[in-house]
Amino acid sequence: MTVVERFLKYVSFDTQSDEDSVTVPSSAKQKVLGAELAAELSQMGLHGVRMDEYGYVYGWLPATAGCEGVPCLGLIAHMDTSPDAPGAHVQARIVRYEGGVLVQNAEQGISMSPEEYESLRSYAGQDLIVTDGTTLLGADDKAGVAEIFTALEYLTAHLELPHGRIAVCITPDEEVGRGADHFDVEGFGAAAAYTVDGGELGELEYENFNAASATVTVHGLNIHPGSAKNKMKNAALMAVELVNMLPPAETPAHTEGYEGFYHLNHMEGNETQARLSFIIRDHDRAGFERRKERMGLICSYLNGKYGPHTFQLELKDSYYNMRQAVEPHMYLIHRARAAFEKAGVAAREVPIRGGTDGARLSYMGLPCPNLSTGGVNFHGVHEYIPVRSLEKMVEVLVNLVTQS
Repeated sequence: MTVVERFLKYVSFDTQSDEDSVTVPSSAKQKVLGAELAAELSQMGLHGVRMDEYGYVYGWLPATAGCEGVPCLGLIAHMDTSPDAPGAHVQARIVRYEGGVLVQNAEQGISMSPEEYESLRSYAGQDLIVTDGTTLLGADDKAGVAEIFTALEYLTAHLELPHGRIAVCITPDEEVGRGADHFDVEGFGAAAAYTVDGGELGELEYENFNAASATVTVHGLNIHPGSAKNKMKNAALMAVELVNMLPPAETPAHTEGYEGFYHLNHMEGNETQARLSFIIRDHDRAGFERRKERMGLICSYLNGKYGPHTFQLELKDSYYNMRQAVEPHMYLIHRARAAFEKAGVAAREVPIRGGTDGARLSYMGLPCPNLSTGGVNFHGVHEYIPVRSLEKMVEVLVNLVTQS
């Protein structure tokens, strides 16, 4: 099976995770694809193949003769897709992009133009896999799964390529921040690993955001509007006041590179009670702590203005910048650079404006940089992936795990 065939097969499975669920995995449908992936690994001849009770799929490819003493290297991707856009009934197709506007759905008037999506300019003359514009594609991270599996299949057919033991794991629930919660690091057995969960071809990442979530509950006092003067405390308006006290230029829409932000991603409420959900991000640990402190100071100030316990803040750290955990193992970065270069791909070291399972795994004793998948515009209906990028990443992974 080619990497493109695999990818198109995998995106036909609906595997959206559910951030409101308390089950593990957060959606049972992830296990449907998980079972299929476990069966594929078994058919390839991998050892120790299993899907555990949490939906993690494990297996390992034995070392070739003479490489038994080479430290085990891991490859990791995730099977779930983002809940930020519809993920069921994905209608994926391959189109030849010759430049200009790319029409995804003529009937509904859905398209992409290079003026709005600048990355398209780089792929004129290439075959792209797109959707009909009503769902996400799922390249994040089914492209990573397809690339890893195709590389493993290639290695099983080319025993002349020397390599140490290769461990593989496909995780659930990465998109809702729980992909590492039940990862069996000891059972995985790798000395180090790579997640294949990045963006455009050539991206090599070992820095990510420090991340936290902040939930603010605002308690108001509702009184009939006709007699509310000097009495009503409108929770919805007080919530807006809090939002307006945050730096207006420190949002995702105004930041890039290493710049951090506050992101209001949900709000609901009325006069009696309002609820705000934020994510807080910063690459710099000290800056990250200052952002959380600022949220606390704003809530304290507003409680002084409107009364104690009017604003209740709940802060929870999600993950930390993996750089500190990976830097003692910079051979992983050198090895990845060499694998890209051997495939004729220029490696670009960029900070992740997000997180991966590898960020948490790196602090669990498994140093784990992140590699590109080749996908573009993740988490939305304009997500796409060039066929060449899928194929090149298979080549990169084979280079990565084989001994030159």
